[in-house]
Amino acid sequence: MTEAANGKARISAGERAAGEFPHSLPGLRTEVVLFDSSDQMVQSLGSHDEALRFIEVQFPSVDFHVRGNELAISGPAADVPRIMRLFNEVRGLVARGTVITPAVLQQLVSMLRTQSLQNPVEVLTHNILSSRGKTIRPKTLNQKNYVDAIDANTVIFGIGPAGTGKTYLAMAKAVQALQQKEVTRIILTRPAVEAGSGSGSCPARSATRSTRTCGRCTTPCTK
Repeated sequence: MTEAANGKARISAGERAAGEFPHSLPGLRTEVVLFDSSDQMVQSLGSHDEALRFIEVQFPSVDFHVRGNELAISGPAADVPRIMRLFNEVRGLVARGTVITPAVLQQLVSMLRTQSLQNPVEVLTHNILSSRGKTIRPKTLNQKNYVDAIDANTVIFGIGPAGTGKTYLAMAKAVQALQQKEVTRIILTRPAVEAGSGSGSCPARSATRSTRTCGRCTTPCTK
């Protein structure tokens, strides 16, 4: 596949000279990604090309052709630049040692669709804790913002649907602070009874009630 033979412009990491465009038909566009090595290409396309297959499912109107260290992308002019941006981010993740999987690509696609000013590579490689080969890190822009807020503030209130990582990330940050000797202990608390009218409303019993409720559910954790 040569530039002279088919009119396609080669690029590396999505870069090209100003004013230079690939050969394309009206409404269609073709780009060629030139990987630095076969290893980089294999890591970018995923094990058994599973990452490439995921992208093909996300963009069914786009054709992908692999030859040597090149990946040709042809399709609607609106889709091809998005895919090129996606591969730029993929290459950045590969350079930092991230294994490219469909789950990672789904996170990338979601971030790129939000058109956030934050760099997706910076979000997905922001390590909090690492243990036994596993690393805890934000998986979404909101989670990254949450982690940044914990770093910047003394008290943080996390509000959101269940399963979005509020407690998980907060505990990871707490353990990180303990390991780095920023704190000397972690205190876990939770309400043991209903915090509404069911707990009673007699002022004379407030101190007794709060001592009985909070005293037994405060657990100091030391290193």
